[in-house]
Amino acid sequence: MDTANDTQQRAIHRIKIAKGHVDKVLEMVEDGKYCIDVINQSRAVQNALKEVDYLLLENHLQICIVEFAKTGKTKNSVEEIMRLFKKQ
Repeated sequence: MDTANDTQQRAIHRIKIAKGHVDKVLEMVEDGKYCIDVINQSRAVQNALKEVDYLLLENHLQICIVEFAKTGKTKNSVEEIMRLFKKQ
């Protein structure tokens, strides 16, 4: 399996996990569950999505940045990543 396809499959898997957590959060809120339990489930959603971000960033650094370096576009790629983190 190639790296891009592997990364895509892993990202899809993790997004599905996050979706399951979101569905659970919605169900818990609708059922009036204890707030702290809902927050814990919500944090699981956030953590799952962070893992997707890390996975995609790692892939970008390993694949895209190498290609950018080969074509002399390193400065643009660094600026792009910096803009990404400044949005947080």
